[in-house]
Amino acid sequence: MGIRRTTLPGIGTQYDVTTRTGRNLSVVVHQDGRRFLGFYEADDPDACGTSVPLEAEEAAGLARLLDPTPLEAVRTDGIGLVTEQIPVDSRSPYTGRPLGDTRARTLTGASVVAVMRRTSAHPSPGPDFRLAIGDILVAVGTREGVDALAAIVSGS
Repeated sequence: MGIRRTTLPGIGTQYDVTTRTGRNLSVVVHQDGRRFLGFYEADDPDACGTSVPLEAEEAAGLARLLDPTPLEAVRTDGIGLVTEQIPVDSRSPYTGRPLGDTRARTLTGASVVAVMRRTSAHPSPGPDFRLAIGDILVAVGTREGVDALAAIVSGS
């Protein structure tokens, strides 16, 4: 499965997913919290075949169905913060390097509050914590800061 993340200026973030069987779907997360789930063909990603708008509760319920053991979400309604999980994949320039090398907080203002690794959690990782392929960074910050952190970690 491949996931591509695209910042949509003034709108939010789009996540495009291609499954191992070749199916394509997008999740668009708007800055105001709205979410849209869309399905498209690989040869024309701009032509959405079906789109399903999801309220926050519906998106959370769908997430629980897809992953019955997610991290408990931190409620950030009304305070301008988001909590997001950022994957470390094989394309990341920080694989095998310390978290401090990302300069995440200095460059983005976002904080990595935990790292999920396979079957264990590492809360409050220090700057010397070494990142590995498959790690999931749990980040907190402004929408712009978390998006910038995701770009840094992905190498884009």
